[in-house]
Amino acid sequence: MHEGHRERLKARFLRDGLESFEPHNVLELLLFYSIPRKDTNELAHRLMDQFGSLSGVLDAPYEEIKKVPGISDNTACLLKLITPLMRYYNVDKSEGRYKATSTEAIGAYLLNRYVGFTDEIVSILGVDNICRVTGFEVLGRGGANAVGFSSRKVMEAVLRMRATNVILCHNHPGGLALPSDQDVQATIRIRNLLNTIGVRLLDHIILVENDFVSMADSEGLRSIFLAADPPTLAGKEKRAEPARAKKQISE
Repeated sequence: MHEGHRERLKARFLRDGLESFEPHNVLELLLFYSIPRKDTNELAHRLMDQFGSLSGVLDAPYEEIKKVPGISDNTACLLKLITPLMRYYNVDKSEGRYKATSTEAIGAYLLNRYVGFTDEIVSILGVDNICRVTGFEVLGRGGANAVGFSSRKVMEAVLRMRATNVILCHNHPGGLALPSDQDVQATIRIRNLLNTIGVRLLDHIILVENDFVSMADSEGLRSIFLAADPPTLAGKEKRAEPARAKKQISE
């Protein structure tokens, strides 16, 4: 019976995709590949009950997933592979296509880079003088003002990327895409550090799920990025609050 059910579920997926699947069916199908000879429907429901949703299962810590009865090390590892694989796919598919010509383009690129992160990640994006992305590096985990990364780490990353411009980025998991006082202070510190080697800090992007805010496009904060006598920026839109405004960078 289980074998027939598995074949029907696989055939349904190959024919129709996942759009008509219930979340527990998606999870059940995935579990086929780490649990070859047992009914995975009950286990899928158990995981959903424990973590509340399919995304909750995939975002749960490895050690917590392992505590669910019936979950082996292999199964927990498979579940933790999915969101990093999605992130890798998105980045790989877009590699070479993005140019940092606007806030919208930069935000789209960074959202792909941050798929599946459930803790706070600080990163930098390198950009050259004709708006090409020269590299992306994670600096550390924790708040943008935390001790998770050092000045030396920032400098080494910039040199590796051969960037003449840098965009600082971090996410606010489960929060609002609005800069805190600590975010502002960290931005000024990084800007001043980069100025010492002639590298311009273009922006600090804050991400929340599928949205982002540009500090350089935000009222009261854009002066941070203009203080270093930067290259000409064009097409910046004035607005009352940050919300994906398009910032054109002259090529």
